[in-house]
Amino acid sequence: MDSAPATSTPAERSLPVDTSRQRGLVAALRTFLPEQAVLYREEDTRPYECDGLTLFRQLPMVVALPETEDQVRRILQLCHERQVPVVPRGAGTGLSGSALPHHAGLLLSLAKFNRILSIDPRARTATVQPGVRNLAISEAAARHRLYYAPDPSSQIACTIGGNVAENSGGVHCLKYGLTVHNVLRVRGLTMEGEPIELGGLAPDAPGLDLLALVIGSEGMLAVVTEVTVRLVPVAQTARCIMASFADVGEAGDAVAALIANGIMPAGLEMLDQAASRLVEPFANAGYDLDAAAVLLCESDGTPEEVAEEIERMSAVLRAARATRIQVSNSESERLRFWAGRKNAFPAAGRASPAYYCMDGTIPRRRLGEVLRAIQALEPKYGLRCPNVFHAGDGNLHPLILFDDADPDSVARAEAFGAEILELCVQMGGTVTGEHGVGVEKLDQMCSQFDRPTLDTFLAVKNAFDPAGLLNPGKVVPTLHRCAEYGRMRVQGGKLSFPDLPRF
Repeated sequence: MDSAPATSTPAERSLPVDTSRQRGLVAALRTFLPEQAVLYREEDTRPYECDGLTLFRQLPMVVALPETEDQVRRILQLCHERQVPVVPRGAGTGLSGSALPHHAGLLLSLAKFNRILSIDPRARTATVQPGVRNLAISEAAARHRLYYAPDPSSQIACTIGGNVAENSGGVHCLKYGLTVHNVLRVRGLTMEGEPIELGGLAPDAPGLDLLALVIGSEGMLAVVTEVTVRLVPVAQTARCIMASFADVGEAGDAVAALIANGIMPAGLEMLDQAASRLVEPFANAGYDLDAAAVLLCESDGTPEEVAEEIERMSAVLRAARATRIQVSNSESERLRFWAGRKNAFPAAGRASPAYYCMDGTIPRRRLGEVLRAIQALEPKYGLRCPNVFHAGDGNLHPLILFDDADPDSVARAEAFGAEILELCVQMGGTVTGEHGVGVEKLDQMCSQFDRPTLDTFLAVKNAFDPAGLLNPGKVVPTLHRCAEYGRMRVQGGKLSFPDLPRF
């Protein structure tokens, strides 16, 4: 069996903290922050050592938990003056290491920014602080028969600030769009502590579209302190088709056929057989465990619209050789169909000591081809890899199951994930759909983009943050990283702090 060489376990990758610098920063912060809002002892900072990507861990030098925008401003000004890196953090549910702390930096938690400031049912907007949970917006807007459409699987826990940073999607992103399509305005602060406000409540804003630039920037350009989102009416009814296929290629063809026939489902998701068998004991969703792939196709709207669209989708799916079609007959049954897809990650956590969730995007027509290629890689790395994904926009979420206590298993999981991302690029896709680049995909950025393009990305970063202090070492490879890429892969190490800016 081919595999990457063994590497250190995640806990052994953490770099030491400069205690002298730490003490000075703590003392300065406590001149305007309460004592309990400044954490520096290891037992207090340990919960912040990683986000949802547990492969990489690093203790922050200091954690700050401000409650007001003025406190955030003063923190940023202090860190800019002292040349201390700052890593913003929401709920820590991200899956690419974007919120991985810097060993010589401050972890800026926005967890206390958790207020819904206003809901305007006439304008169909909500203005919230970045620490508000995604689902909490819909819960608050429900009395107006409105909700916030982007619904990542972690919506019960993830925050809107993190969604803005990663441009999060969800199972209904095909019809209702990603975060970038549902955010109207963002207020924030630059690394120097200067306030910025992008977008607005008008249909369009003058000048460059910097709002779209900041959404998905993974905390590298500004610290978000307030967000205004678009709300949409709750549909009168919704029904879901669960379709089985004997071949993953045929399921992929069915996805393309639905779109080609002018049908835009509210949700269009796929699970391969390994994923269905993984989640069924956990969620009892009623999936066909003999099917090579299961498609979930949802329609929402008026009862008449839904009935017509369900009939059209069923006809397309039958023509695409679906072996079984089941349509939800009640709201509880529809939610049961979705329960399996929504609980794929918890099910993976129960079935394996650890899992590594990838996030490549490919053209829809190549879904079957890529799934077969991933299945063929399983023996090479000796690891299982169930697949769940947003089929409508070709956003794959392979779940590599591994043992995080075994360095060799960790190395094989990393190498497996890297090869999947390389495959996505070769197929005409991208290395990320909604999870971001963080530290996870820095190597693959060198595969997808040439040096002039990466230099352009860095120029944008430098325009917002000339000192390079805001979430450094993430998203865009440094000057030397692409030249070192081949050597680093051979050595099996992806996290390389020497590549970070010097301070």
